Amino acid sequence: MTSVVHKPIKHDSAPKHVAGTARYIDDLPEPEGLLHAALYLSERTHAKILKVDVSAALALPGVITAITVDDVPGDPDIAPVVRGEPMLAQGAVEFHGQPVVAIAAIDLPTARRAARLVKVEYEDLPAILSITDAIEKQSFLLPPLGLKRGDATAAIAKAPHRLKGDLNIGGQDHFYLEGQASLAEPREDGDVIVRCSTQHPSEVQKLIARVLGAPMHAVTVECRRMGGGFGGKETQAAQFACIAAVLALKTARPVKLRLDRDEDMIITGKRHDFLSRYEVGFDAEGRILGYELTLAGRGGWAADLTGAVVDRAVFHADSSYWLPDVIITGLCCKTNTVSNTAFRGFGGPQGMATTEYVIDEIARYLNRDPLEIRLANLYGKDTNNVTPYFQTITDNILPELFDELLASSDYKRRRQEIDTFNAQSPYLKKGLALTPVKFGISFTTTFLNQAGALVLVYEDGSVQLNHGGTEMGQGVYIKVAQVVAETFGISLDHIRITATRTDKVPNTSATAASAGADLNGKAAETAALEIRGRLAVVAGAMLGAAPDQVVFANDCASAGGKSATFAEVAHKAWMERVSLAASGFYATPDIHFDRANGRGRPFYYFAYGVAATEVLVDCFTGEYRFTRADLLHDCGTSLNPAIDLGQVEGGYIQGLGWLTMEELWWDDKGRLRTHAPSIYKIPTARDLPEDFRVQLVSGRANPANTVFRSKAVGEPPLMLGISGWLALKDAVAAAAGTRQVHLDAPATPERVLLAIEAAKRTATAVATDMAAGT
Repeated sequence: MTSVVHKPIKHDSAPKHVAGTARYIDDLPEPEGLLHAALYLSERTHAKILKVDVSAALALPGVITAITVDDVPGDPDIAPVVRGEPMLAQGAVEFHGQPVVAIAAIDLPTARRAARLVKVEYEDLPAILSITDAIEKQSFLLPPLGLKRGDATAAIAKAPHRLKGDLNIGGQDHFYLEGQASLAEPREDGDVIVRCSTQHPSEVQKLIARVLGAPMHAVTVECRRMGGGFGGKETQAAQFACIAAVLALKTARPVKLRLDRDEDMIITGKRHDFLSRYEVGFDAEGRILGYELTLAGRGGWAADLTGAVVDRAVFHADSSYWLPDVIITGLCCKTNTVSNTAFRGFGGPQGMATTEYVIDEIARYLNRDPLEIRLANLYGKDTNNVTPYFQTITDNILPELFDELLASSDYKRRRQEIDTFNAQSPYLKKGLALTPVKFGISFTTTFLNQAGALVLVYEDGSVQLNHGGTEMGQGVYIKVAQVVAETFGISLDHIRITATRTDKVPNTSATAASAGADLNGKAAETAALEIRGRLAVVAGAMLGAAPDQVVFANDCASAGGKSATFAEVAHKAWMERVSLAASGFYATPDIHFDRANGRGRPFYYFAYGVAATEVLVDCFTGEYRFTRADLLHDCGTSLNPAIDLGQVEGGYIQGLGWLTMEELWWDDKGRLRTHAPSIYKIPTARDLPEDFRVQLVSGRANPANTVFRSKAVGEPPLMLGISGWLALKDAVAAAAGTRQVHLDAPATPERVLLAIEAAKRTATAVATDMAAGT
């Protein structure tokens, strides 16, 4: 029996969070001589820069310096993958709000006043603002990705039934509690240390080195914790860290750059909004025979991570269903809006939501319960279990999860009760939907599936743990600490969790793709096992036993009825000149993908879940509340059930927010108008389902060789929120008195009301045509 892993242990920073003593970048003690930075943002959407005048800004008392892209000492391009993203606008501005000038002053109010004094002359250029415009003008950031199996066009043509349509799925702001922030301090010999709220310290290090024209060893990046990330600090943090570093080196003084909420929302990328176009052929039982799907994601002005995001949308467009003849194409649309970026789920939610919507459309066309159509198309266990990218699914537990949730949620009885309620209630209507999740775990960019760790055991038996994972509230630090404690057989209070630093563990990947605990846990376990092997030799000699007979547990090493404390063994090892430090490394095995042929095994395994959500809608206003949600989610053998349960709850609510209430709106000049809490609604405690039932799947270890047979949990639960959106669609259909309705996302109250009225008009027109015999 294990003593530390698989236990519901509290988050390591929880007491500090509650007490308000957890320190984030803006809470750190300010070094002597600190300067504060502010940005001048473009006032045009797409324009040539003719002249930049910073004289008035520099004349303001307290202003120390101002920089443009021409002041960057090295290469100004900070693109993470595809070149073309300068640190500050270079020659032209590509979206409204793009940073053009950075100011450093003795305090923040002065820096912000100075930024408002910058004058820029522009020559306007044509702007592309929407996905449809980008498609019409063939404005793309990258070549498309296509997956193909069989002849979808022929299968659709031969199918007894066919449907086609468009679906708009909105984006989402990360709305992390802690905004983007970096503190750069110059050191000797041109070195710099940057404390940064980032999910990817190694990439920030690389890009700072690039803009400074320095080697990476001259730059150290540190992150103890973030106040939320959700993907928004995977690539986007680098720009502000680079600006702070350039200002610090130019002034020879420490510089802090932190954005206020409005600036943060205007400057930083969002979840990609998508336009999906589909055509599907199916039989009388609702089984899909042929499926053609185009997923067009708005990347914005630069590539950022759009290629990988659209790839993952394409990979997840099968959702949980066998598609015999299929072609799926992903388009990376270029527009003059902010460059969209990683967001929890990373394209997977958009691909899955589209196909779940199509399943719902098939059911409504056939006058069937969508649940029946889902079950008819669900991947099999031994047959019909190969994805459109030709990966065989070997661990499918969805059929069992459906059975479990159908029973625990009492779906069938509630379905009948809701139909009865809707027939009797003219002004309030209920909706219910049950949807699955199948989410692939691994970076789809194969080389990113690697991690490193450094474990140090001191002679008193205490342990310092360093790894490349970053903590943004998701609990990766405590989980990896549990792994190391279990490996050494010691209690958690023996382990010191340290900040993530690039001078401790180099060349790490971002904490993203839900793989933080998988990758860093395995790397730390490898390092701990190496040290434990050395300690076993020492302990064996102390206890008169062979090394392989020594058991580490309960803070002791034991063999043959004798024992010594872990501290005693560590001290003895030090006395005998045995190394008590080790680096660990892990690379995910057995993954590959041939992009040219659309085939491979991009994912090490899949995580599964099922959710049923019920909603009540006011037909007069479109307002609604979620009355009940039943969630069942697969975490394998959870490393920490308390942490994982929180992730499932939070992921579901964030997914619900994305699809039902969080609305981003740009005006016809390309200006983001929803850039503050007053005009951008995120879910709050009041939006929780009134009856909220969440369970982790029990008794199913991960068949893949993951750390202690656990499964990733960061992103997959977000897609459980799709059930809430489709429950709203179900209620809209009841309100309109017709099966056929259209509901784009986010399904805000306004959009719900408009959908009801549109469906009523369509139903009336159809009835009129039928009566007229046309």
